[in-house]
Formats: sequence, C-alpha cells, structure tokens
Amino acid sequence: MKTGRTDKADVLQGTLILLVLRTLDALGPLHGYGIARRIEQISKDMLQLNQGTLYPALLRMEQEGWIASKWGASEKNRKARFYSITAAGRRRLAKETEDWRRMSSTIERFLGFGPGNVAEERG
Repeated sequence: MKTGRTDKADVLQGTLILLVLRTLDALGPLHGYGIARRIEQISKDMLQLNQGTLYPALLRMEQEGWIASKWGASEKNRKARFYSITAAGRRRLAKETEDWRRMSSTIERFLGFGPGNVAEERG
C-alpha cells in the first residue's frame, strides 16, 4: 500500500465512492486500472489507489447498483472489466457531492478560526 514516498496520500476514508463515481460520470466506462490512474492524474499524483482498495470498492458499488460492468478489451488488447455509472450511481454521486461540500465547508470554518474565534462562536 505505501510506496515509501511521503509526498503521496492514501485516499481518505469515505471519499473513494465519490472519486470513482465522479471519474466514471466524467469519462465514461473505464477499467479499474484506468480509474486508479485517472484519479492519480487528477490529484497530480497526491492520491494513490491500490488494487486491494479499489477492487473491493468497485465490487461493493456494483452490488449496490451504482455501477455496472462488462468485459471488454483494454488498450493493450487484454481482457478487462469496464465499469460505468448507472442512474442510481448518478443519484448517489449527487448525494456524495453534497455531503462532501457540506463537510468540507464545515471543516473550512474550523480551519479559519484562531483560538479566540472558537470561544466567540460558542456564545
């Protein structure tokens, strides 16, 4: 899982669904390796995904009905499973996006506080 590099971060718990669904919504069907590489590219290599994290999540998302898969040939003409977002996945993406925006704005408020500001907010 760790590569020994300290400049990469593992994907935060709870964000993998959002990242995968958003990637599939934006780019269309991709195989697992393509999903992982695209997330790394978009994050400018700050996020890393490994097979032990990604494939169980893809299986769970498929079981939930958020994505569908079918076999096809990869760019290197190898057999690969391609994943695509479903209508239920788009609804889940909207919910995950809203939840993430709400949580990140809440955390941003905390980051903007100095020690005195937190006390003022209570009153």
